[in-house]
Amino acid sequence: MEFSTVCTNDKGQAVPTGVDELDAQAFEPQDGTTISWLGGAGFLLNARGTCIMVDPVLEGFDMSVVFEAPIAPADVPRLDAILITHIDNDHFSRPTCHDVAGVCPAYHAPRYVASVASDEGLPGVGHDIGESFTVGNVTARLTPAWHNWQNGSKKWGYRTWEREDYCGYWLDTPDGAIWLPGDSKLLPEHLEMPEPDLIMLDFSDNEWHITFDGAVKLANAYPNARLLCIHWGTVDAPDWSTFNGDPRVLADHVANPERVLAPLPGEIVTL
Repeated sequence: MEFSTVCTNDKGQAVPTGVDELDAQAFEPQDGTTISWLGGAGFLLNARGTCIMVDPVLEGFDMSVVFEAPIAPADVPRLDAILITHIDNDHFSRPTCHDVAGVCPAYHAPRYVASVASDEGLPGVGHDIGESFTVGNVTARLTPAWHNWQNGSKKWGYRTWEREDYCGYWLDTPDGAIWLPGDSKLLPEHLEMPEPDLIMLDFSDNEWHITFDGAVKLANAYPNARLLCIHWGTVDAPDWSTFNGDPRVLADHVANPERVLAPLPGEIVTL
C-alpha cells in the first residue's frame, strides 16, 4: 500500500515526507475530537477543547532526529494535562515537560514516573495500572505493559524496575475511544480489550516492543479500529529496530489495510 506521506531516505529509513506545523488554533475548543502525531510516540489530543499531550518529545532528545517537531514548547498555548507512559527519554522528555510547565497543570504517569516528575518540581500525579482518572471531558485508564528492559542494564541498575512502572492509556472521549498500548511486549490482555475506534500503534519489530508479528496480531484482533502509526520515522538510527517500522509494510499485512494511518507530524486526524 502506498502513502503520499511516507518516503524512504538515503539511509533506508521510512520517514515522513514533511511536517504540518501546529498553531494555537489546534488547542482551541472545537465540535469534535482530533489527534495529531507529534513524532516518536507522542501525540496531541483535542477532545472538544480538552487538550492532552501524551509522551511529547518536542525538543532535547539525546539522539539526532530526522525532522523538527510540529510545535515548539514555547508555542504551546495551553494544556489540561500531559500523560506519560514510562521513564525512557523518548517518552518522558524532561526538557519538554519543564518548558511547558507554565501552561500544564498536571503530569499523569505510573506512580514511580510521577514521583520522578515531582522530584523535578513538576506536578506529578501517580496512578496504578487499571486505575482511571478524568481530565476535562476525557476519562483515561492505565492499561498494562511489559517493557522493563532496564533490569538488564548496569546503567539503570540503581533500582528494580517493575511491570507497573510502564503503562498504556485507554482514553474515552466524547467522540469515541482511543487506545495507546504503549511500549510493550504483546500481552494476552492486549487481545481482550473492547474494540477502540483508534489504536495508536507502536509496531516496532523489537523484543521489548510488540514485534512486527505482534502488531499484526493485535491489529487483526480489532479489525474495525483505525491504526495510527507511531514510534517510526523520527530518530536518525537506521540500525535500531525500535525506531524503524514502515507503515507501508504494516498495511500490507493487516486486515482492512485502508485503516492504517500514517499522517505527517502535526497533521490533524479526526476521530
